[in-house]
This record gives sequence, structure tokens and C-alpha cells, in this order.
Amino acid sequence: MKKTAIVLIMAFMALQVQAAYILVPMDAESQANHLKAYGITYWVLAGGSEAWWLLNYRGGSFAFQHNRVFEKECLTRGVSYEIIPDGQFNKILEDISNPEVNMEAMKLEKAPKIAVYTPEVNAKGEKIQPWDDAVTLVLTYAEIPYETIYDTEVLNNELIKYDWLHLHHEDFTGQYGRFYRSYHNQPWYRENQRRMEELAQENGFDKVSQLKLAVVKKIKEYVIGGGFMFAMCSATDTYDIALAAEGIDICAEMYDGDPMDPNAQSKLDFDKTFAFENFQLSRNPLEYEYSSIDHSRGRNVNPEQDYFTLFDFSAKWDPVPTMLTQNHTRTVKGFMGQTTAFSKEFIKSNVLIMGENKPAKEARYIHNNYGQGFWTFYGGHDPEDYRHYVHDPETDLNLHPNSPGYRLILNNVLFPAAKKKKRKT
Repeated sequence: MKKTAIVLIMAFMALQVQAAYILVPMDAESQANHLKAYGITYWVLAGGSEAWWLLNYRGGSFAFQHNRVFEKECLTRGVSYEIIPDGQFNKILEDISNPEVNMEAMKLEKAPKIAVYTPEVNAKGEKIQPWDDAVTLVLTYAEIPYETIYDTEVLNNELIKYDWLHLHHEDFTGQYGRFYRSYHNQPWYRENQRRMEELAQENGFDKVSQLKLAVVKKIKEYVIGGGFMFAMCSATDTYDIALAAEGIDICAEMYDGDPMDPNAQSKLDFDKTFAFENFQLSRNPLEYEYSSIDHSRGRNVNPEQDYFTLFDFSAKWDPVPTMLTQNHTRTVKGFMGQTTAFSKEFIKSNVLIMGENKPAKEARYIHNNYGQGFWTFYGGHDPEDYRHYVHDPETDLNLHPNSPGYRLILNNVLFPAAKKKKRKT
């Protein structure tokens, strides 16, 4: 028995000596495919293993215990990796723990369950909206699974099944994206309006704006209860506009059949919003703009010089924004959308600006906690399509595997995998 025990101990010690980690570097020089690296890490978590997110270490690298299955998957997906012995990995963790170094090691514990809020397809199985969605594009490319939900599912309290919710290019004010002047005779516009009105009726509402307000409030409850909400493009400002305009008719007659409340502006309640306050509604129903939140109006930025800068945060004291800004560059190429950027004068003082174009006086990437949960707003439509138009083809991410703009989206996807921590103030 004693001899058997000694053999087992020696075998265990041999395994410990041979133990190794897979390090997935995320710096500009070492990683061939930054976007798929997130998918690999998600896949490892989904299989029941843990991973490390090494904040500010070589561009925000990932690490997990080595085995041949993980190594083969990295090779299959074209993700650059390094196999390092256990001792070397422990030395990295030791170096990161140095209080004088702006780095942190975050343990990722489980793969978050993801929901994308989108109408997806009509009764014929066709896309209702003639534009792409950057988040679904990058989730698909990175091979990260997600489910789609829409108004009925949200109202039926199905959000509790998910850890992370994405909203994109949605108009939560019930004005059909303010596309009326250019597209109201187009079949896709008429079909979308018909379906939205039908959906409102099915859920017991007289107007689409009332339906959307109910959805917005359900999402707010989801965030308060601990959910993670990420929004891009017009889903950012219209979300807050809908909250501020609760009980107020801000839709012109062509959108809901009756005139806008002439006193709507003075009735807005900014205490109800997540990010914005003191903004002015656009009173011209034919203008492709909702309010003064979006900095597109009168924006004088040369496309060749349109960049925004990511802020540096203390990894040990502010791990949340540090996670959300991990990248292989601090300067990201700008891109436009119906909501391109946020005028800084209308952002609440408690909101954290994580990326800005300082000369233009605009924020591009903002965040805060709300209740037990978190929200992030990201301006623009597609990080690799500077000016995306209706009916433009989808972006081929095979051409942009190292996109820093898309990396910011994927930071938000993996963020719920880490233990939730509120920003310290």
C-alpha cells in the first residue's frame, strides 16, 4: 500500500511539473486574429473550464490550462497562441499583482448567455431591416452563440434567461427610424410599419411608441436586477429619449396618426434616463435625427482624421472600464451611424466616458452601472464601414480580423463572464 501511494504521489508530481497554460496574446504584433480569440475563450468557458483575462498584459491577453483539444481549436480557428509552463504562468500572475504595475488578472468563470434584440425576419423568413448589425456579425465570425428576442419575449419576462443583452439600430421612440422622408414609399419601410403596428396590437397597445416604452422599461428592470445591456447606434439615444418621454406624445402624425404634444420638450423627465439629460428633441418629423444627443448634426470631422481615443484606467482599482477598453491600440478609427457620437454637454456627470474624440467634443463609448447591473453605449453603426447606407452589403470580417473597433464590442460580450464589480469612486 505504501509503495502504491508513493507511485501515485510521484505520478501526480510529474503531472504538476508538466502542467502548462495556453496564452492567447492580444497585442498587435503577436495575434493573427483578435476577434476569433474572444470566441476561443468563450468556447473554453462554455465547455466548463475557467480562463484568465490578463488586463493590460500584451493587449489584454487570455490564458487557460493547456490540453490538446484547446490547442487544436486554436489552430483550427487561426488564433495565435503560446504554450507556457505552469511556472512561467505563475510568474506572469506574480508580475501582474505588483501594485506598481497597471495590470490585473481577472478570472472568467462561465460563458454568458447572450440575447440579441432584433426583429430578425418576417413571416416569409426575410430580413425586415435592410441593414446589418455589427454585433451579430462579430458574434457569428467569432463563433460565439446567441439567441434572438424581440418585443413579445421581452414583455413576457424572458430577459431573465440571459446574462447579456444587445440592442442595435432600434428606434425606441416609435418613429420608425425617422426614415419617412427618404423611404416611406419603400416596401421594406411599409412592411416594417405594418408589422410594428400589428405587434403593438398583439401586445395590447394602441401605438408602437407605447409598445416600445413598455419594452424599454422592461429592459431597465433587467439592468437594475443585474443584467448587462450593450447598445449601439440609434438604440442608445432613442432608449433614453423614450424613458424621458414616458406618457408624452413625441411622435408626429405620420408616425402614430395624431400630432406631437406641442409642450413635449418641457415635459421630459431626465431623472428617468441612463446617460443623457437636458437634450432638445428634434421637432422636424422629416429630419433624420431624434434630438441634440447625436453629434452628427453640424459635425465637421474629416473622415481621414476621424479617430477616437480610449482612456486608460487603473486595472486594479477600476477593473470594469479596464476590461471594456482592452485593445491593441488606444486610438480607434471612427465610424458613422444614425447616432454617430454623443454630445458631451448632454451626458450626465456620473456617466463614465471611455472613448472620445476630444477635438470634436464628442464621446463615442460610455458606460455606467445602474442598480445591480451595467450598461454600455457605443456610437456608430459598423466599426469597419465608415458610412453604412441602407442596402449596403454586410461587412466581411475575414478582411478585418484585427479590428480594434470590433474588439470593443467583444470586450462587452466577455465582461459578464468575470465577477461583477462596481466602479470605485
